[in-house]
Amino acid sequence: MTILPKLPYGLSNFHKLITEGHFYVDRTNYIAQLEAHGSYHVLMRPRRFGKSLFLSMLEHYYDQLRKPEFDALFGTLHIGRNPTLLANAYQVLVLDFSGIETGNSVDTVRQGFASRVSMPAIRFLRRYGYPASDVEELRSLATPQEQLTLLCQCVADSGHKLLLLIDEYDHFANSLLAEDLDSFRSAVGKGGFVRSFYETIKSATQAGTLDRFFITGVTAIMLDSLTSGFNITKNLTFEEDFHDILGFTREETLSLIRPLAECCKLDAEAMMEDVTHWYNGYRFHRRCHTIYNSDMVLYFADNFDCKACAYPDRMLDENIASDYGKLMALFAIGDREDNYRVLEALVTEGEVIAQQQRRFDLDKTFGRDDFISLLAYVGFASLAGGDGNDMRYAIPNHVIRELYFQYFLVELERRNNVDLPIWEVRDALRALYRANNLEPLRAQLERVLRHLSNRDSIRMDEKHLKVILVTLLFQTSVWRLQSEPEVNRRYPDVLLWERSPFELAGQHLIELKYAKKQDGELGWEAKRQEGLEQIAAYCALPEIAAMAKLHCWLMLTDGERVEVVNHAMLPCQR
Repeated sequence: MTILPKLPYGLSNFHKLITEGHFYVDRTNYIAQLEAHGSYHVLMRPRRFGKSLFLSMLEHYYDQLRKPEFDALFGTLHIGRNPTLLANAYQVLVLDFSGIETGNSVDTVRQGFASRVSMPAIRFLRRYGYPASDVEELRSLATPQEQLTLLCQCVADSGHKLLLLIDEYDHFANSLLAEDLDSFRSAVGKGGFVRSFYETIKSATQAGTLDRFFITGVTAIMLDSLTSGFNITKNLTFEEDFHDILGFTREETLSLIRPLAECCKLDAEAMMEDVTHWYNGYRFHRRCHTIYNSDMVLYFADNFDCKACAYPDRMLDENIASDYGKLMALFAIGDREDNYRVLEALVTEGEVIAQQQRRFDLDKTFGRDDFISLLAYVGFASLAGGDGNDMRYAIPNHVIRELYFQYFLVELERRNNVDLPIWEVRDALRALYRANNLEPLRAQLERVLRHLSNRDSIRMDEKHLKVILVTLLFQTSVWRLQSEPEVNRRYPDVLLWERSPFELAGQHLIELKYAKKQDGELGWEAKRQEGLEQIAAYCALPEIAAMAKLHCWLMLTDGERVEVVNHAMLPCQR
């Protein structure tokens, strides 16, 4: 009988994870590497990538008061067999800046930021046995920097050393930036309360009280506030030696997937192919392999139905989708139209090229390189190669591609002043996957095209049309949707594959053709014939011919009217 691991999806408390026997990928080998690498580190990774659990692991390793638990927590792990001299050597202050409400107000952010410092500081003083008078004095201080200064002085007077761990250092700042650039500058810029707080951290390191810190976040937009005038901080984000510090490698992911496959007598490699398609693709150094998003993989494993041997209905947790959805607000930084072109190029051409930006100066023009680099920080793009100067970026996986097309649906409505009730779009898709009826989707596409703004209609071509069609198709997740997949050096426009756990009426191949209006009916017929010939060629390919319940469609449009060539007329129909 296959024993399934106890999965820690959503769990970031290291103590609970270890003592309750949850699945854990050992990352404690990085502790010695960090110590050898310096004392002050910052690491950026996309949302839901295991940052909080890693910080919790560091907290439990270095905390003086955790020494009696060392063997129970670390005995079976790499660091338990190879402890460093700094094990259990610090008093540890943990700050978490996630969840601060912005409310379009600097004062709201200031109050939230202050509470995220004062409450942990009070707990710190109490936990390490400092006098009640120190707690009361800290309560009386007005600003986070004053409170941190007092805490550091208390630690110094006690003869101990302080380790500072900060989680999601930029969470509130990213939200504020997306809402109000002036408010962001007021909070984070010179003289702002955020910069003042980090200047206090710098002073504490220079005084010797703050011996080490480790800070995590998503983007480097706030990094100048942390390191301005203080150059000893090391950014690990793009360092090759720390590439695998978070996320799962392929081997680690397979160790989680294999027991699920065995319990259902499924092919583990076939499952890995699906998991790779949905959750892999993150690369932070051009010479490294790709990394799986650990939270996404754990979600899949946790929601895999071992009784029915079926994948989750939704391959992306709504909580993760919500996190990434909030980051889409950053798409409006800079020139929104230029940013839209970048996103469109990513989904139509597969990749974009940019110079990697490791810092962002919002007092200067926020250009194309900045935007593409920002996409990579937040996880909407990933390194696909390059020569160290011009880097190639691509969409990492199917999850992120789905999120892109949710954004494009909103943009279609905004840019073209057209209302597309999502229930109507989903009804049209339901007609296709339940009854192989493409007519409702044809009508939805035609409706969008008739409302296109002059700006978009002027640059109409097949790629632009395909973005619109695929945007509509992505509003359901019952298919495994592939846009221009390579099949024996041919590239059908859209393939809709049946995926577990759904049993659909059919699988679909859709070829889209654009006939220019000025070419008249002769041009229309020529494009129709071209499309039919291409479909016939696709159907002759073994991989396409092997698709069960396959329906082939030609969608022909001049940018206004849309005609669907009935599948019964095409050679693929079986």
